[in-house]
Amino acid sequence: MTRILAVGAHPDDIELQCAGTLAKFAARGDQVFMAISTNGELGSAKLSKAEIARVREREARASAAVIGAELIWLGYPDGFLIDNEATRLRYIDLIRQTRPDMIITHDPVNDYHPDHNLTGLILWNVRVNAAATGIQSEFPPHEKIPEYWFMDTLTGQYFQPQTYVDITDTMDKKRAMLGRHESQMEFMKQRYGMTIIEFMELCSGFRGLQAQVRYAEAFRHSMTFPATYTQPLL
Repeated sequence: MTRILAVGAHPDDIELQCAGTLAKFAARGDQVFMAISTNGELGSAKLSKAEIARVREREARASAAVIGAELIWLGYPDGFLIDNEATRLRYIDLIRQTRPDMIITHDPVNDYHPDHNLTGLILWNVRVNAAATGIQSEFPPHEKIPEYWFMDTLTGQYFQPQTYVDITDTMDKKRAMLGRHESQMEFMKQRYGMTIIEFMELCSGFRGLQAQVRYAEAFRHSMTFPATYTQPLL
């Protein structure tokens, strides 16, 4: 059994970019963790920050439950994720708590949102330290440095995939997971002229066209020492 930790900056980021892949992992019996960096409290033009944060956490938990994933809510303020010692220690503990074989997160350079880039960068910056015995935290050091995979940027801009996962058979799960984020349906439609599910279907269909399947998700991986990659993502 493989242990997979997917980390998104906001509620619904993971669902948009890699829920179909996570559903495939879950279906074969792997342990899937979904962690969210921020509260997503900027995701409403009507509700207060405190109220939409509560709503979005509830939606995120309902989404994770679709595939039996465990959700970890980090609770940083939307738009104000900061890379400092305390934050790095929290992400070190996230890795030590979940003890993943593989981490899937945002591209630390090319995504459009600073919370996305910083989530990926912080995880990258602590990947070795999570296994370091000289750093004390709530959980004991991880026994390994996990494989790191970066999920697609929001519309695929500036992202050069190294591999694709055919998610045609798990698109219904992906739609169901995104559908749990009910607060974002009207919000996305007002902002972008389409629902979050319509947005996702366009992006997944575009990557599917590249991979010569109906729907796909795109990824690239880190090749830096000491990690070695002899196996595909899935």
